[in-house]
Amino acid sequence: MTRKRRTLAFLIDNVVGDYQSELRAGIERTAAAHDVNLLTAFSDPAMALRPEAADRCTFYHLIGPETADGVIVASSTLSPHGGVEVMQAFCRSFAPLPVCSIGTAIDGVPSLMVDNSLGSEISVGHLADAHGCRRIAYIGGPMSSEEAALRIGGYGTALAARALPYDERLVAFGGFTIPTGRAAMREILARGVEFDAVVAANDRMALGAIEVLKAAGRRIPEDVLVCGFDDVGIARFTKPSLTTVRQPIERLGGMAVSTVLRMIDGEAVEALQLARVELTQRESCGCGYRAGDTFLPPVPSVRGFPRPIADQRGALERALASSAAIPGGALGGWAGDLLAALEAELAGDGGRFLRALQALLDVARCEGVLLEQFQAVISLLRSRVEASPAGGGAAALEQLWHAARILIGSESVHVEGERRLNVELAAVDVTYGARGFSACLSLPVLKGLLASELPKMRFSDVAVSLYDDAHRATMKPLFLMEDGREVEVPAVSFPAHRLAPPGFLDAEERISRILLPVAFGDGERFGIAVLDNRASAMMYDVLRLQLGSAVKAAALHRQVVREVELRERLEQERVRQESQVAARIQTTLVPKQLSIEGLDLCAVMKPAAEVGGDYYDVIPAQGGGWLGIGDVAGHGLAAGLIMLMIQSMVSALTFNDPTVSPAKIVTALNKAIYKNVRDRLERDEHATLLLLRYERNGRVTFAGAHDDLIVCSARTRRCTCIPSSGVWIGALPEIGALTRDAEFFLADGDVLVLYSDGVTEARNAHHEQFGLERLCAVIEAVQTEPVGVIRDRILEEVEGWCPSPDDDITIVVARYRAPE
Repeated sequence: MTRKRRTLAFLIDNVVGDYQSELRAGIERTAAAHDVNLLTAFSDPAMALRPEAADRCTFYHLIGPETADGVIVASSTLSPHGGVEVMQAFCRSFAPLPVCSIGTAIDGVPSLMVDNSLGSEISVGHLADAHGCRRIAYIGGPMSSEEAALRIGGYGTALAARALPYDERLVAFGGFTIPTGRAAMREILARGVEFDAVVAANDRMALGAIEVLKAAGRRIPEDVLVCGFDDVGIARFTKPSLTTVRQPIERLGGMAVSTVLRMIDGEAVEALQLARVELTQRESCGCGYRAGDTFLPPVPSVRGFPRPIADQRGALERALASSAAIPGGALGGWAGDLLAALEAELAGDGGRFLRALQALLDVARCEGVLLEQFQAVISLLRSRVEASPAGGGAAALEQLWHAARILIGSESVHVEGERRLNVELAAVDVTYGARGFSACLSLPVLKGLLASELPKMRFSDVAVSLYDDAHRATMKPLFLMEDGREVEVPAVSFPAHRLAPPGFLDAEERISRILLPVAFGDGERFGIAVLDNRASAMMYDVLRLQLGSAVKAAALHRQVVREVELRERLEQERVRQESQVAARIQTTLVPKQLSIEGLDLCAVMKPAAEVGGDYYDVIPAQGGGWLGIGDVAGHGLAAGLIMLMIQSMVSALTFNDPTVSPAKIVTALNKAIYKNVRDRLERDEHATLLLLRYERNGRVTFAGAHDDLIVCSARTRRCTCIPSSGVWIGALPEIGALTRDAEFFLADGDVLVLYSDGVTEARNAHHEQFGLERLCAVIEAVQTEPVGVIRDRILEEVEGWCPSPDDDITIVVARYRAPE
């Protein structure tokens, strides 16, 4: 049986940033060399390790024996958020797993650091000894950071060694960022104290200080010399380029992997290991302008050089290896190979050295080694290697060094251009991918988006899982991708400390995965995403933000949908109940007896699903009677109440004076309805209303506004449409000037039809209205039939035209019988 491949967990605040990228590269390279799996977990830097809620704000606590055999903690990136004491408790929380700390010395935990104090001593010493500076300002990092404390300690030690005073006015503190470096520099300038140099606890604060100094009219390095710490990538390309203390970040990563593997094997390891730092001299201290000295390696000069390679082969190979910061094992025995090629070149094999240098640069490029460092290699060779007669003498050797420098410079430019292009391409992918995530409002849509966008972002193996319980003890898979293709998600929950669905982290070949939280804001953690490590670092940070935002948006959308559905159900129930009340009002107000002297009468009212406000009335009076028809705009209870008001007022006014003018009733009724609707109901509904006063002799006087009246002549059997010319009830406060009486006469046998717009505006499946012309044709076809037959035929035709009417249907049919 083969032994299970070991797995290391690497915990860091983020994967974006020069320090983080170099550290991850060193750990990744060494893990691959030792054939161990690597799980790199990062969280929101602002939320990492809050003492009061570490497990709530991150997912680091889920790392345990079920998924890892050892843990590497990038304490220097996490400790500013919690301090050394919190880091100590954090590292010990992973027991019984072996734990190694990088960047911060933790009691009881094997720790790896650069010699931070010595780094500051070197930079201050260089400014004082090589440049004669005596008033050196210092911008420190947060004192909760052990690295920052050690670096400012080195600053004080270097001053004391040279009998230079420690002036607190020359010291300010920042947060390891460019903005805080600006603020610290402004603070020092505001104190009005003189200084001739500035040392910063890291490069970003140094760059921020340079910006402020330039804005204040101070020239760099003519007026003020500046030195940083770390040697991040941007330090090489600023204007001026930044002199800085270079720490071997990748080497620290490799040392951490080796240390944890030794602990897993039961070996005793050092409590604290310090890595060597070096001063990289560039333009911000003035050294970079002296081209001949810029790339000289930091090794003591030895008498008797130059000499033949054979006389110093071993020592020269060691000097070359120490002149460039190459992570262990990254380039193999590159120094010996390069010397062998140079010997062949000097022996007459023209072009051999440049070909070997090109091959070395190609490998170094793939390994992420800083190519600029090989300029120091050329400087060392130039100072120590003697020209050979076979190779063309001293002049030919100088041409060789010149060609080598050009080759290194050209390759360095190509590397930076390639990196810039990759960043731009990644930014394009991010831009297009982010558009989809920002509009994602459901988890199924999110899954489809992940399936389409992740391959474009260079991802091939992905597992996104969401917490399945309130305690975040279990998770359910949301999305799975293997070899660039979405696969079916198993419908099972699994323990959260497993980090991914069963089998996803188990593979025969070595795996390297990035773990990030699916989170939103302060403490809202939804789950974990596990991804392969092939994509740009920018992609992981973007996904961390976009995934959390998309899941949050989906949750909010679900909540909104639920609330809308609840409101809709409540509204539907309210409308249903109101409609029931309105229907009862409407049907209750329908006159039970249709009897007026001289008229054969029948009527029908069929309320729609949402009861409208149709109204009709038949009121007998001596020598004639009153007919009324109308329609309140809107549906439901309000329409029913308005209809009730109209019916009550019409009944009262006609009962009080059966011979009154219809126009006067309509005008008086409008005043009351307008005021009641707006003041009491607080609404703005209006109604159509047509009132007809019928006299026994066939005279009909009418006023108001409604659909046309239809009179079908007994003599011609043809319909005549009589329009009403009034205005709506309740639309205006006063309508007396616009309301007039009109009249017509009925002959014996004539049929009068009143109807609501539910008849003429009924639509069929083709959205065609039933219409007035079709209504007249139906009436004419059955004009001689009893009024009940006429009513039923109209209703039958309308319902056949529109089986599900959305408005009330009201029909009143009257046939006039002249006195004998």
